[in-house]
Amino acid sequence: MNLQGGTGMSIGLVKKVALLLLLSFIISGFPAPSSEAIPVTSKGSILLSKQQNKMNKKRLTMSQLIRKYPETFKTGGPRIKSVALTFDDVPDPRFTPQLLDVLRKNQVRATFFVVGSRAKKHPDLVARIVREGHIIGNHSYNHPQFRKLRMKEFKAQILRTENIIQNIVGYKPKLIRPPYGEITEQQLEWAKSHGYKVVNWNVDSQDWKGLPKGEVKANILSAAGKGAIILQHGGGGPSSHLEGSIQALPEVIANLKQRGYTFVTVPQLLHVSKSK
Repeated sequence: MNLQGGTGMSIGLVKKVALLLLLSFIISGFPAPSSEAIPVTSKGSILLSKQQNKMNKKRLTMSQLIRKYPETFKTGGPRIKSVALTFDDVPDPRFTPQLLDVLRKNQVRATFFVVGSRAKKHPDLVARIVREGHIIGNHSYNHPQFRKLRMKEFKAQILRTENIIQNIVGYKPKLIRPPYGEITEQQLEWAKSHGYKVVNWNVDSQDWKGLPKGEVKANILSAAGKGAIILQHGGGGPSSHLEGSIQALPEVIANLKQRGYTFVTVPQLLHVSKSK
C-alpha cells in the first residue's frame, strides 16, 4: 500500500514539473524542447509568421531613408544661391578630360565620384582632377547595385576604392555616392558610424541616356535652384554617348552664373570635410 501510494505521488509530481516546464517555455517565447518533432499548429504558424515579419522588415524607400538620416544622407544643400556640379563614373579617357577642360576654362570647381576599378587603370586622370582643384568622392569599385550585396561585399566596395584613391591623391574621401542612388538602411548605418556622408542629387541631367545638348541643358536648368546638387556623368560604358552633356556644360554654367548662382564643391555646399 505505502509503495503504491509513493509511486502515485511520484508520478503526479513528475507530471506537475513537466507541466511547469512547458508553461515556462511558452511564457518565455521559446518552443518546448520536443517542438521540432511536433507538427506546427495554427497558433505555431502565427508565432513563426510574426517572427519572420520582424526579420524581414519592410525596406524603407530612399525618400524615407533621407528623412530618417538627414545628417548622413544628402540630396541637396542649404537654400542659398550656390549649386554643386557632380560627375559620376570617372575617370574615363573619352569624356573626363573634356569636362575638365570646360571647368578650367570657366573657373568652376566640381565634385567627381570615382569608380575604383577605373581609377586603378587611369590614376593620371584622378590626379589631374585633384590637381585642378576638384573634389573626389567614392562611387564603389565596379558599380554594382548595393541593395544586392551582402554587408561584407558592400564594405569591400567602399574600402577597396578609398584605398586606391588615397594612394593616388593622398586622402580617403568622406563622400560616398551609391551607384544608381540606391543604398540599404544597414549600409547607411555603417556609413554613418564610420564617418561618411552619402550624397545623391536633386537635379538629374539624365545625360546617361545619350541625350543631345539641348535636352541635357533643359533638364538641368528647369530644375536647378538654391542648394542644388546636379548629376552629370564623366564616364560610362562602351556604348555611352556623353557628347551632349559635355556640349551643354558651358551654357549651363553661363546661364546659372547670369542668374546669380555660384558654383561650389559638395563639401563646400554641405560644410563638411572632403576626407574622413
